Amino acid sequence: MAIRVAHVGTGNVGRLALAGVLGAPELELVALGVATESKIGVDAGELAGLNRTTGVTATDDLDAVLGAAPDCVVYCAMADNRMGQAMREVARILAAGIDVVGSAPVPMQYPWGVLPDKYITPLEDVARQANSSLFVTGVDPGFVNDLIPLAFTGTCQRIEQVRCMEIADYASYDGATVLFDVMGFGSGPDEVPLQLQPGMLSVAWGSAIRQLAAGLGVEVDEITESYEREPAPEAFDIAAGHIPRGGQAALRFEICGMVDGHPAIVIEHITRLRDDLRPDWQRPAQPGGSYRVELTGEPSYAIDICPSSRRGDHNHAAIVAAAGRIVNAVPAVVAAPPGIRTTLDLPLVTGHGRYANPMR
Repeated sequence: MAIRVAHVGTGNVGRLALAGVLGAPELELVALGVATESKIGVDAGELAGLNRTTGVTATDDLDAVLGAAPDCVVYCAMADNRMGQAMREVARILAAGIDVVGSAPVPMQYPWGVLPDKYITPLEDVARQANSSLFVTGVDPGFVNDLIPLAFTGTCQRIEQVRCMEIADYASYDGATVLFDVMGFGSGPDEVPLQLQPGMLSVAWGSAIRQLAAGLGVEVDEITESYEREPAPEAFDIAAGHIPRGGQAALRFEICGMVDGHPAIVIEHITRLRDDLRPDWQRPAQPGGSYRVELTGEPSYAIDICPSSRRGDHNHAAIVAAAGRIVNAVPAVVAAPPGIRTTLDLPLVTGHGRYANPMR
């Protein structure tokens, strides 16, 4: 019997995750929630970019979504600038006895040591009382910061540092809210965007740091953060909008999990809007962008992950990967014990049932 799935959110990740749900034979879409007025009443197939009609139309009423009695909600609503509301929505879904797999709220990937207990305990309690589970994942934060490094550390005799990197050109990424409001691209040097407010990087990637530390069996003493911003030498346009001269056009930040004064676990991001900016910063392993996991120890590894897609560039491919990780985890989360689930306690999520013969 197919797993009944409701879907919430049809933005950059949500649209592709919705297409994944509709293409998964083990899943049945029963409801669709949106926040944009123009999407209300639109068929799920159209919102997923598919050339077919499903009979499931979008609503902005979360109660109506839950009333469809799904087994699981795929939650891909924007949460970067509405964390409190996203937490409340997830709690409502869990309280209804419905499992949640999604891209947000990001700290719930591994909230212990990242969020205060007053946010974690009530969510855990309601999930256990209602027999529901929550799993938040993605690409970065996501499988690049947990699944891949943990798999390779399982071969090591000694581990001195784990460094996870994203090195990407975001010029083709059309997420204006994320680029401008959250990351601060286009803003002047005296404007400090949401993501660069003190402590925000540690919240956003603290779950990745803490989960890796738990997987390695080490105690992180503190999490430090730092960043560099590069202004645009002249004005130019990107997919999401306009970058004025002097506005932020490249960003490098680093979040370090410190153990006995040593940066044992490091998350580093280098984001450019033009390839010629800051040539002294790390370069991607393929044109446009890549991910890199560096393990220093015995043995040491350098793992370059180069996503590509027949339907778009590196940015599109990375979002497809995040959506695929979410959708493919649904059966494992539905079968999991109640509570907050993480990569550390879920079984290996594979592409089971996703093989497609290229000759057909």
